[in-house]
Amino acid sequence: MLLRSFRATLTSIALLLALPACAQSSPTQAKAANDADPALWMVKDADTTVYLFGTIHVLKPGLSWFDEAVKTAFDKSGELVLEMVQPDPAAMQQIVATTGINPTGPTLTEQLPEAKRPAYLKALTEAGLPSAAFDRMKPWLAAVSLSLMPIQKLGYDASNGPETVLASAAKSANKPVIGLETAEQQIGYFNGLSQPAQMQFLVSTVDELPEAGKTMATMVDNWSHGDPEALAKTMNESLKDSPEVAKVLLTERNARWAKWIANRMNKPGTVFVAVGAGHLAGPDSVQAQLARAGVKAERVAY
Repeated sequence: MLLRSFRATLTSIALLLALPACAQSSPTQAKAANDADPALWMVKDADTTVYLFGTIHVLKPGLSWFDEAVKTAFDKSGELVLEMVQPDPAAMQQIVATTGINPTGPTLTEQLPEAKRPAYLKALTEAGLPSAAFDRMKPWLAAVSLSLMPIQKLGYDASNGPETVLASAAKSANKPVIGLETAEQQIGYFNGLSQPAQMQFLVSTVDELPEAGKTMATMVDNWSHGDPEALAKTMNESLKDSPEVAKVLLTERNARWAKWIANRMNKPGTVFVAVGAGHLAGPDSVQAQLARAGVKAERVAY
């Protein structure tokens, strides 16, 4: 199976968090009983510091993570770097409509393997949608849309995620915010997958929807306890079954981001880089790519 479990789907939805309409979160969050201490790294030379922070793109309200070393590193930084700067919602909708909709040809339901159609239609019904709701979507967009539904129902939302909080804090502090990628690029990763890969992506999503709550809870727990290796295993293990998906969504992006960081070290200043935590663990992580270029990233103890 190309994507054996919902873990790969949840890893991938980070690319399309602009699809749901999410409210902006306050840049400061009250200290909660549910304290989180996610992992943070630092790349440093004589006149440049780059902090590397791994995120979970959707969270429930209440986790207190924007404090201690993370907040200190952010406050010291003159610039925030995210995977993508969130575009205007209307612009994002246009990009998705242009790339993710197939107005002609067989419907998505017709394209699905016959044995998988009942589970797919059941998922739509449980979400309160008509059976033809996604019929003109390409498989990748249907997979992402389906995967977001159960975790949103459980209270996970991008408005509580680190990217939204950090972007809001940067705006309040007049810090510039830049993206390592554009919305067009990120959606293009999905849209560029082969048709068989897209369809298997959808099938795997349908198969694993019942595991959404358990999987997200495990990921958030690993993240909160600053255990990047466990988190990466949960998020990325199933990508090993698909060289195509792993190359496009993980390895190639890590290499490009590591190159960006290495080049940024040539310019004085302090930068806070926040990317999905799955990119910051494992043999092909951003840190591993940096090490191959002779640049050392050190874990910040706190």
